[in-house]
Amino acid sequence: MQTNLAPEYKGTADGDAAEAILRKCVHCGFCTATCPTYQLLGDELDGPRGRIYLMKQVLEGATPTRKTQVHLDRCLTCRNCESTCPSGVDYGHLLDIGRKLVDAKVPRPMGERALRWALKEGLPSPLFAPAMALGQLVRPLMSTALKNKVPPKQAAGDWPTATHARKVLILLGCAQPAMAPNINSATARVFDAIGVQCVVVPKAGCCGAVKFHLNDQDGGKAEMRANIDAWWPHVQGSADTAGVEGIVMNASGCGVMVKDYGHILQDDPAYAAKAAQISELTKDVSEWLPELSEKLRDQLPHRDALSRDEAAQRTIAFHPPCTLQHGQQLRGGVEKYLGELGFNIKVTGCEAHLCCGSAGTYSVLNPDLSYQLRDRKLGHLNETFGATPPDVIVSANIGCITHLQSGTATPVRHWIEVLDQALLKRS
Repeated sequence: MQTNLAPEYKGTADGDAAEAILRKCVHCGFCTATCPTYQLLGDELDGPRGRIYLMKQVLEGATPTRKTQVHLDRCLTCRNCESTCPSGVDYGHLLDIGRKLVDAKVPRPMGERALRWALKEGLPSPLFAPAMALGQLVRPLMSTALKNKVPPKQAAGDWPTATHARKVLILLGCAQPAMAPNINSATARVFDAIGVQCVVVPKAGCCGAVKFHLNDQDGGKAEMRANIDAWWPHVQGSADTAGVEGIVMNASGCGVMVKDYGHILQDDPAYAAKAAQISELTKDVSEWLPELSEKLRDQLPHRDALSRDEAAQRTIAFHPPCTLQHGQQLRGGVEKYLGELGFNIKVTGCEAHLCCGSAGTYSVLNPDLSYQLRDRKLGHLNETFGATPPDVIVSANIGCITHLQSGTATPVRHWIEVLDQALLKRS
């Protein structure tokens, strides 16, 4: 795509990066076929190709309008288009630039500004956990809309106390400890079962995704630097202690962001090298499944023992989050290795690639589209096992889990919790 940058963007970091991305686009439109919002709305400007044209116009000097802003806001940032694109267009990074430039010129309505501020400041805040606890206490009195955002209180199992020579860092996350604390403790227990210790660094907080994607990019970068500072001593190790083997992410939304630290901070002379190393060390928990599967076979004897385990024989529908299958380009691992361990797990054969509508804060900012996608996804997941619905739906991201659970009575959990439950029953 030929691009002629306006003088104000020519030679700037954002302008040069955007131009390089735009030049890869060949207008083919393959991306529209897999774009969730285009599927719902049928509007070219609510698909990746149309949004690329809008951003190109801004970069070439056109004045953005509120309409431009709305079309960019409607994007889920699911990055399905990146999986589809034959030309390798880096749409996600282009959108980050486009939203930044448009927001700098188009003021938002007061109510919208207030809501976005509350989300970006509230979710990563230490006050989020007590606020969630209070909400859970009065949940029976809430409207359906509020209940959808406040899951029932969940008990977390015990954190393992054993010390192992092999260690990995684990990021607890900002929302997950308050909304679904068992995901983190289940991860620690599963890793403990293969002789790997999950280490939590208290000073490591939000991954930075919430602020960064709500266009507080400076605030998001500050959180990234804080995490790097907190993790760095454990990464380097000492004369007596080796550095950690890696950084494990059990929320794919956090994982895709931490894996992007190297790109986002590449122009920061103080953090570029460290950020790149942090990204290199970061792996989604599913990337550990080959080792987990191999070493847990003795504790979960293949199929024979699981056939006696009622919990493990449940039918499981797996929803792969967009941040896992498109953002991190990780597909097939969860269902393959859990299947090898004897779990009856399947991915829907219809639209498994499409977003469930959660998309971070999207379900709050764009509830109508979000709930349409949720119900569409749940319909396909329920059809996976024919006339008998699945006993449990599993996913790999706290946002997807909470969002899907708001639309179904079927339990929705992280797949690591199902594996942990089977291990606990065999112990």
